Amino acid sequence: MVEQQQRGRYVGGAEGAPPVPPPGGYHGARRESSGLDAAAGLTMASGDVTYTAGPPAGPSAGKKTVNALGLVSISVTVLFVLIMLLMMGAGGTDALYGASMLVIQLVVLGVIIAALFTARGRMLGSIALAVTLVFNVATVGAMGALRSAQTHAYDGTKSEEQKHEQAYPGIKGVSNGDVLLNPSLEEVQAEGDQLMAAVRERLSDRFGYTWVQSGGVDISPERNGYGGESMLQKYTSTSWTTEQPVQDDARKREVMRVIDGVLAEHGIRGLYPLNEVDSGISPDMVAKLYGSSDPARQHTWEYYGDTYPEPLRFYAYAYDLSNDPTGEFRRQREAIKQQFGEPLEGIQLVVFARQVLPEKDRAAFEEKLEDYPGF
Repeated sequence: MVEQQQRGRYVGGAEGAPPVPPPGGYHGARRESSGLDAAAGLTMASGDVTYTAGPPAGPSAGKKTVNALGLVSISVTVLFVLIMLLMMGAGGTDALYGASMLVIQLVVLGVIIAALFTARGRMLGSIALAVTLVFNVATVGAMGALRSAQTHAYDGTKSEEQKHEQAYPGIKGVSNGDVLLNPSLEEVQAEGDQLMAAVRERLSDRFGYTWVQSGGVDISPERNGYGGESMLQKYTSTSWTTEQPVQDDARKREVMRVIDGVLAEHGIRGLYPLNEVDSGISPDMVAKLYGSSDPARQHTWEYYGDTYPEPLRFYAYAYDLSNDPTGEFRRQREAIKQQFGEPLEGIQLVVFARQVLPEKDRAAFEEKLEDYPGF
């Protein structure tokens, strides 16, 4: 019975119900909306108290976004770099150093600096600055200059006449008639090989020398005097060096006399010493090139003979480390030995030739000359 009475206090009517809130509601009764209430903007009422769900909060108010100045700085930087690289690729190295490019570079730098002073543009401004430090007028211009030096591509500011001269197949100041009358590259190479073989054989028979071949044949184009490459070539043979040192001056002179005799048998004028003062070189220059102006104290003797007016040039050297008080010449010879494998000292033979035409290029050379009647 008691239970029924107690249960009845909360069923039906207003008896036993919680008291009605005072007018205006309880203090602090307003609450923040969240969840579905906030999404739907709902309004709820409880008695005289109204609960209103406010609008959803906007995107994170504290998050910083990139501003227009930052985007402009990175955009103009990329565009400027692309323009410079295209100009370099087109051979316009000279234009990269023009006043216009320098002014544009300063404008781009000004935009970057302005972006760095804005909170939301600082990140892109920093990226643009890093790109500019790597790719600018100075660095791209230097890359273009190196490329032009390697490929001899200096056509950006040349006239058609200059480009025509640059393609000249011969060499400025050299008679094309003499070139065609002279032995070909292949003939010079064969003659030089025969000559050095005869000299080696004679010196081996006379002094018992053995020989080491080092280096390789080098054939490279001559410059034509107009900024381009000629069809004529310069030739350097392999070198032959004795395995035995030759340090006695009397023996050196005897060796050179034997070589001179072999050259005379092949119709080549006698050897001429370039390391002596009466060669026409000043004593100071002789000392700089050969270690001393006195042959008895020189670390290098150099003798020369040629087939002028034909192109073959014959050289005989005597390297002597006993005349190297500073050790500098030895270090040079050690570097050469490491690179090419030739002995540190001894007698060395080598053949050079300049302005020679390969036989296979003769017809093309004569055909191209028809475009240069006044050269």
